[in-house]
Amino acid sequence: MANSPQAKKRARQNEKRFAVNKARRSRIRTYLRKVEEAIASGDKDAAQSALRAAQPELMRGVTKGVFHKNTASRKMSRLASRVKALG
Repeated sequence: MANSPQAKKRARQNEKRFAVNKARRSRIRTYLRKVEEAIASGDKDAAQSALRAAQPELMRGVTKGVFHKNTASRKMSRLASRVKALG
């Protein structure tokens, strides 16, 4: 348990940050799930538009420190190749 005032403040900050990051991660996963669903349905136009919407969200997650840059790039690359293969 935190004893010093500094440690207590740090614990409060960590809780806030955790909530913000959790919301961000959830939002990004929702965008990615929309792309997955469009791919599964076989609708190439919907998949492409969902992918275009998901890309800035994923990269925003990188700048905010929720995802690592290479993780986001890998996810985008794999999704893009799957969308491209729908043709």
